[in-house]
Amino acid sequence: MQDDDKRLAAEAAVAEVQDGMLVGLGTGSTVRFAIEALGRRAAEGLGIMAVATSIDSAAKAAAAGIAVRNFADVAQVDLTIDGADEIDARLWAIKGAGGAMLREKVVAAASTRMVVIADATKRVDAIGAAALPVEVLPFAREFVTARLSRLGARVARRAGLTDNGNIILDARFAVFPDADTLAVAIDEIPGALGHGLFLTEVDAAYIAHDGIVTRLERDGATG
Repeated sequence: MQDDDKRLAAEAAVAEVQDGMLVGLGTGSTVRFAIEALGRRAAEGLGIMAVATSIDSAAKAAAAGIAVRNFADVAQVDLTIDGADEIDARLWAIKGAGGAMLREKVVAAASTRMVVIADATKRVDAIGAAALPVEVLPFAREFVTARLSRLGARVARRAGLTDNGNIILDARFAVFPDADTLAVAIDEIPGALGHGLFLTEVDAAYIAHDGIVTRLERDGATG
């Protein structure tokens, strides 16, 4: 049932894609369904290209028959479709369980519109229960760990490296701070390259629950 809801949310978002668009593809299990749906539309003649936020998503898109561009050669994206670990009614989100939040944030910033796709388990009253991932220059590992701890976080290093060759520190808070203030504080830590707080980037969300998809827009509209 959860996978069915993920698929429905993904297909609703993919319906926004129009001929000639450059589409940003996020990373994660829900985005996989969006890539599959987009691949089917491309096979039916929809003329699109894509950029991907991870090596994995780029490979999945290419396998689905979608033409993938190198984002390094791109300045503007028409529409980005991505998942979230948590999202609330304000369209504030925590992202990065898949480890791609730095690239995801760059692509989101380049996008005219960003939509999140999710099943109902990701809809929350207020973000902050999920771990907040921070991508960190390996050289600065202990320094950034100490700074995050000063902000009240319990910090754990995630195994492996990001596609950028950096490490991820997962920060958990017993009481989640004001999100705006926390985002600024992490942005100001030298060596912290990016984090999973998406407070202004998301324009809309398609959230599926028991086979029904609800669209939330940043202006408060629903559908």
